[in-house]
Amino acid sequence: MYDSRGVGAFAGRRASAVALGAALLITGCSSSDDKGGGSGRTADAGITQQPKESDPFWVNPDGTAAQQVAALEKAGKEAEARQIRKIAEQPVGEWISPENPEEQARGFTEAADEAGRTALLVLYNIPHRDCGQYSQGGAADGDAYRAFVDGVAKGIGDRPATVILEPDAVLHLVDGCTPEQFHEERYDLLKGAVAKLKGLENTKVYLDAGNAGWGNPDQIFEPLKRAGIDQADGFSVNVSNFYSTEDSIAYGKQLSAKVGGKPFVIDTSRNGNGPYTGGAADERWCNPPGRALGETPTVKTADPLVDAYLWVKRPGESDGECKGGPRAGQWWADYALKLARASG
Repeated sequence: MYDSRGVGAFAGRRASAVALGAALLITGCSSSDDKGGGSGRTADAGITQQPKESDPFWVNPDGTAAQQVAALEKAGKEAEARQIRKIAEQPVGEWISPENPEEQARGFTEAADEAGRTALLVLYNIPHRDCGQYSQGGAADGDAYRAFVDGVAKGIGDRPATVILEPDAVLHLVDGCTPEQFHEERYDLLKGAVAKLKGLENTKVYLDAGNAGWGNPDQIFEPLKRAGIDQADGFSVNVSNFYSTEDSIAYGKQLSAKVGGKPFVIDTSRNGNGPYTGGAADERWCNPPGRALGETPTVKTADPLVDAYLWVKRPGESDGECKGGPRAGQWWADYALKLARASG
C-alpha cells in the first residue's frame, strides 16, 4: 500500500478458511491467541447464506468473523457477538495465498457451489507487489506468477467464481511506485491472467482500477487497456479503501466511458463513513479510526454500470502495523467491533 492511493495492505501472510471438498479446513488464519480465531477451529455461529436474488456470493460459515462470533457467544458476550455477526453474515473476498493456490481455489469454489452460490476470490500475488510497503512481496518472478494463476484456474474449473485481479497492480504502474523496468512484464502477466481466467466456463474477472482519491481516469485507462481490460468483465474500484460509494460510482462511470463502457464493482466493506481526513496524509489508508461498514454486498446497486457492491477487503483484518494494529491481514478484534458499531 502506498499513500491514500492503494489497496491498504492485505498480503498472503493472512490466512483464509479453505474449504476442501465437503469439509472446511481452516488454514492458519488468525494467530492462535486471537479471540475466536485460532487455526484448526470450525465456527459454530449459525451463519447462513444471504438471499440469492440480491446477493449471489458465498458466505463462508467458518470464516474468521464467524469464529469470533462463536467465541464471543461462548464467553457470554452476546452484545459484541451481535455486532461481529454483521460482518460474519456477509460474503467477503477470499484472498488466495501463494501456497497451494489450486487447493484453495478448489476448496472455496466447491463449498460455494455446494451452497448454490458464487465464490468471490482475490488474486494479490503480482511480482514486486505493494512497492515495499506493508504488503510487499508477491511471486518471485513472472514464471512463478503464471504458475500461481494456472493453479487458481485449475482449482476453479467450471464452477462459478468472480475474481478481483491484483489490487493496485495497474495503479502502481501509473503513479510511479513500481519501477519502470518491471512495467512490460507486469502488463504481460496481467493480460495473461485475464485470458487464462476468462477461458474458464463460469468465471468473471474484474481488473483493479484504483479508487476515487488517487488521481483521474485519464491517467489509467490506457494502462488498463494494455493490461487486458477489453477481455475482462469489468474493473474494480475502492478495494481496501474508504471512499464513499457515491464518489466511487462517479469515478467508475468516468473511467468506464474510456474503456468501452465496461461495468465495475465497488468495495464497500469499510466506506460507511467515507475517507479519514486526519493524521498524516501518507497513512490515512492504514487502519483509520472512526470508519464504518458500508453497504452490504449486493448485485442490486444504484447504477446499471455497477455490477455489484462487494466486500473485497475483509472487515476486521488489519491494514498493517500502524495505529496499534497487527500485521497486514491479521484479524483485529477491537477494530472489527468499532467498524460494526459505527455502522448502526
